[in-house]
Amino acid sequence: MNLITVSKEKCIKCEQCIKECPVSVLCMGEDGPEEVANTTCIACGHCVAICPNAAIDNNRTQLAKQIEMKDIPKLNAQQAEYFLRSRRSIRNYKDESVSREKLTELVDIARLAPTASNGQGISFVVVQNRQLLEQAIEISIQMIENSPLRYLVEEAVKRYREDRVDTIFRGAPNLIIAISDDDFPNGRENAISCLTYLELYAPSLGLGSCWAGIFEHCASVDNSPLPNLFNIPKRKKIVGAVMVGYPKYNYKRLVDRNPLDATFIV
Repeated sequence: MNLITVSKEKCIKCEQCIKECPVSVLCMGEDGPEEVANTTCIACGHCVAICPNAAIDNNRTQLAKQIEMKDIPKLNAQQAEYFLRSRRSIRNYKDESVSREKLTELVDIARLAPTASNGQGISFVVVQNRQLLEQAIEISIQMIENSPLRYLVEEAVKRYREDRVDTIFRGAPNLIIAISDDDFPNGRENAISCLTYLELYAPSLGLGSCWAGIFEHCASVDNSPLPNLFNIPKRKKIVGAVMVGYPKYNYKRLVDRNPLDATFIV
């Protein structure tokens, strides 16, 4: 079965699909675009998405599964700026569970993020069990206490031991763990992209999120018990983790960052 099919009636031979293919799978034939021998499609979908007449289809990224953009409103520059700047790291959560439906929406958006060479390769473990998270907190704190890097997070250990404050997951009811094959070279980079999509989408569902950095560090240590705690399959590794829940407080303003530092070379 051919990977690419082209409608001769619809194709206007504009060559946009050929020029946009990042791995040169296509060339122009007598009747329209054709596959080039000995090339590998990365299933990015550009060829199908860019065609002005919906004349091309690709078995690996089917036209029927793509969404027409003509009716999708676009954010103006100010709306886009405010949307991006309004994302905050949430470290105080309501004692309220998040439905499986909303959590599924989050990871379904995350899977659509851009990845290196469209390698994707990221799966998700969605933790709804707070007792399991409590175990992970204790394990993480113990690992930190016995780590040479304890001085970096001394306050987190102290607050947990003295006041039983959750300084690992900040009281979030859910944890979303990104995993990849342990020999997948772009696991961490792709997870960052996927979880960033998740974080940007979360406020539209009334949710907040924050990267679980201490947990990530502890889970990455050789022979860490944390992957086993969450039943991470053998030959898989944890490449990212984000806590999710309903924010306890609402932010009223957009904060600033350091001044722009950019160099233009002309």
